[in-house]
Amino acid sequence: MTTSDQVRFRGALGDELAARLERPDDEPAAYAIFAHCFTCSKDFRPVRRISRALVERGIGVLRFDFTGIGESAGEFADTNFSSNIEDLQAAADYLRENYRAPRLLIGHSLGGTAVLRMAGEVPEVVAVATIAAPSDTLQLRGKLLRWAPAVEKAGEAEFSLAGQTFRVRQQFLDDLSGQRVLSAVRRLRSALLILHSPVDDVVPIEHARRIYKAAPHPKSFVSLDQADHLLLRNPADTRYVAEVLAAWSSRYLEIEPAESATEPVAGDETARPALPHGEVRVSGGARGMAQRVRAGRHELKADEPTSVPGGTDTGPSPYDLLLAALGSCTSMTLRMYADRKGWDLTGVEVRLRHAKIHAQDCAECDTKTGRIDVIEREIALDGELSEEQRARLIEIADRCPVHRTLRSETMIRSRLI
Repeated sequence: MTTSDQVRFRGALGDELAARLERPDDEPAAYAIFAHCFTCSKDFRPVRRISRALVERGIGVLRFDFTGIGESAGEFADTNFSSNIEDLQAAADYLRENYRAPRLLIGHSLGGTAVLRMAGEVPEVVAVATIAAPSDTLQLRGKLLRWAPAVEKAGEAEFSLAGQTFRVRQQFLDDLSGQRVLSAVRRLRSALLILHSPVDDVVPIEHARRIYKAAPHPKSFVSLDQADHLLLRNPADTRYVAEVLAAWSSRYLEIEPAESATEPVAGDETARPALPHGEVRVSGGARGMAQRVRAGRHELKADEPTSVPGGTDTGPSPYDLLLAALGSCTSMTLRMYADRKGWDLTGVEVRLRHAKIHAQDCAECDTKTGRIDVIEREIALDGELSEEQRARLIEIADRCPVHRTLRSETMIRSRLI
């Protein structure tokens, strides 16, 4: 079973954008945004079919109409490619504020070009997929000049496409001239899937080659043999795209930390390999402070609060994680010691705070100049414990391995890989 809701949010120009959010009844494994093709809409048949295939795989999908398109408010003539990118950013912000930030971006035709251009603006994104996407915006500029040749003299003109009439202004053409799509592709920090037909007569296959050449790994290309540009001629083409995209994205869209903490089923060769014990991997996007943290089979987020430039408050700060490491190690150490002694310790709560103070204000510190780090640790012990047992447990708290690491000389070696 799936849920399909009509939602609205403000776009780049302040107009209300119409969207549809489809998701499984259970909590989605991840959220995605689908950007439609030039002058198409969120209800374009291939967009609907592909979105629903992803929902069946447990992914929530937000598809929306760009400003001035479909059911969204605003004037198409006021928009341009840059405003489309900002509409995409507004969609990502809507998901982040109301559900979870998108981890997958999908774009069809010019929508694919748009997601390539803006992927780095959403640090949570781990996978990007394009369908028949141009590698630049100059091709569309040339077509608009053929469709509406009067625009250069009059400053604006109308053109017809797929039975609809649109008004375009010179500013739209100027904006298309200033885009650097392949430069954005070279800076991608996400996995990339390129789907393109070798017989596409609207956007030639050469565009897929340019995107693939520019993109860093991991990247994949799938040929949509015999498919037309809009995927309308043969319904089997849409089904194929949906199946490939769903299977490919499942490799990168991992489940939430609470579920990923469970052990994989024995013999399940499809489970993601765990990182070696003691190894942690942290990755960040092209912009912003949000980070993806992997340890073993687990994943969590790190970020800075919104009061810090670039912070989006999607996870604990690095110092919060440091305190969490000390607190959890302290609690584990006390549990282990109490169990070994057979003491009635029924619960532990560790409260920690970090601050930097002037060294001269610390009477017990050896350092007397500059500033030093101070961690305040308060420990609450539950259970039928004697005063002697409680005092002993407080002594043991200082023996937790993380505590010892923080108090000892630590060498950090960095190298470029």
